[in-house]
Amino acid sequence: MHVTIEKAEAAVRAARAKALELGTQMCIAVVDSGADLKAFVRMDDAWVGSIDIATKKAKTAVFFGMPTGEIGKLSQPGGPLFGIEHSNGGLITFPGGLPIVDEDGVLVGAIGVSGSSVENDHAVAQAGVDVLGVSTLPAHPWRT
Repeated sequence: MHVTIEKAEAAVRAARAKALELGTQMCIAVVDSGADLKAFVRMDDAWVGSIDIATKKAKTAVFFGMPTGEIGKLSQPGGPLFGIEHSNGGLITFPGGLPIVDEDGVLVGAIGVSGSSVENDHAVAQAGVDVLGVSTLPAHPWRT
């Protein structure tokens, strides 16, 4: 099952509104459960380099079914996922990527945001997910 285009576009609109509220310019990407791009926006004056980062954050979140910031914690030296960012054509393991989970707890996609501090990136991604009214993620063996 994949996130619908309607929900992907709603997530992008909500994320963009949060970015405007924060006074920042972002790239916002939504991918489906197969990690294929479903919706994208590059706000005026957002960094070109953030296009790739936002897309990779979304892909990273959907590949592993968890927030990219959580993967970042696990991928530190000595951690169980150390070096994972070099897999899958390059992953992003800092905040700003969040899974999109439907009301049945099924992973249907992810959102990735880039263009500001990781705190702002996460807040903007969260705004995109929150508009969908998604449930919390099921338990995952890597979570602590």
